[in-house]
Amino acid sequence: MKKYSIHLMVILFVTILSGCMVGPKYQKPVVQTPGHFTYYDTTRQDSALNLEWWALFQDPQLEELIRTALAENRDVRLAAARIEEARAAVGYNRADMWPAIGYEANIQGGNLNTVLNSGKTTNHNTYYAAPFLSWEIDFWGKYRSATEAARANLLATEYGYRSVMISLIAAVTSTYYQLLDFDNQLAISRQTLESRKESTWIVRERFIKGIVPEIDMNQAEIQENIAAAYIPQYERAVSQTEHALSVLLGKMPGSIVRGPDLNSQPIPPDIPPGITSELLTRRPDILYSEQALVAQNAYIGVAQAVRLPSFNLTGLFGAASPELTFSAASAAWSVSGGILGPIFNFNKNKRRVEIERQRYQEALMDYEQTVLEAFREVEDGLIRVSTYRTELEAVKRQRVAAQNAAVLSRSRYDGGVTSYLEVLDSERTLFNTELNASLTLRELLSSYVNLYKVLGGGWISKEEKAAAATPPPNE
Repeated sequence: MKKYSIHLMVILFVTILSGCMVGPKYQKPVVQTPGHFTYYDTTRQDSALNLEWWALFQDPQLEELIRTALAENRDVRLAAARIEEARAAVGYNRADMWPAIGYEANIQGGNLNTVLNSGKTTNHNTYYAAPFLSWEIDFWGKYRSATEAARANLLATEYGYRSVMISLIAAVTSTYYQLLDFDNQLAISRQTLESRKESTWIVRERFIKGIVPEIDMNQAEIQENIAAAYIPQYERAVSQTEHALSVLLGKMPGSIVRGPDLNSQPIPPDIPPGITSELLTRRPDILYSEQALVAQNAYIGVAQAVRLPSFNLTGLFGAASPELTFSAASAAWSVSGGILGPIFNFNKNKRRVEIERQRYQEALMDYEQTVLEAFREVEDGLIRVSTYRTELEAVKRQRVAAQNAAVLSRSRYDGGVTSYLEVLDSERTLFNTELNASLTLRELLSSYVNLYKVLGGGWISKEEKAAAATPPPNE
């Protein structure tokens, strides 16, 4: 009993000493950031930031497409599979911290020993069975550091999953608006073609009667066919955009059901208050980069622990017998401990630590660059929303003026006041202005999509959504 107590005390002593852990302690890097954005200076918080932002576009069909994409898109499903892989890796690394318990058995027969020792040919059979325990004491924290790295990689993978979802939602929404834009421009081209066909017929009749010269008829035919050439271009663009959107939805290329047309799409509300630089801490790509930094910091600890001795315990308790029967008298046990450590390996282990330290510096620079890029993207997103709103208002006024000019030019030509060249110029301007108005409206809607994406607040977890819906206790 005393012998067992000594062994138990040794095990407990070594286990207590395993609290030693080498490697640097992770410290969150400090990046100097402004307190507000240049094109949006406000600090009042608003729960509107916690909405599922695509609902702000008020298009049920768009919401249905997004739900389908989140459920069926291959990239999202791949990212989800990577999370499960990373979660398994955490358990895999954590298992090294604990003893490995197994079993072994052996059957041996022969007369080699008796022949060598006495020259006799007596046969001997040996039967052996026992469970065993093997444990490398995590004295320097090697396995704890590896587990910490695996856990950080798991978090990084989860943030990567959220990043994929945000990018997917933005891609579906932008492609949807592009599809509505091509629908609208196709409709404008068809309306213009019908109008120009009518104009060509009128000018041709006037030419036949000798009222106008042949060049007017030729110019009218040119403009008619210019409008006709736009139609197959936009038909092609519509089909290709439908195919692209189908793939985002995880489906074979096919037609897409639309909601309201582009001109009926409501403009999202003004940017909600509370968009400060602090919100960038919710961007998945920044959180991903930070967890990669945490993991790399832990790898330094793993590399440092490899330079130090490792301590091993092995234990065995079983039975051995010359016959295929076991009794209490045949019980056998064994406990041993060992130490294994490097002496000289041409600085290989030292270089391993240096490699991990340099990788940490690389991860740190990547994190800082990610933050800088995030600020640039948000600044760009804010100015895009602001300027496209102003641009759209100007384009709308231009379209109204072009419509009026086209009507007046036609009246002046019919009255013989001006040449057909003025009519052609007014119709070309009107056509281009209508196409530009459609494109600008699409760019404005897409700028909102991009803004919510770069803010990193477009997709929130169920916990965050529930927390946002719960009012503070003092309210």
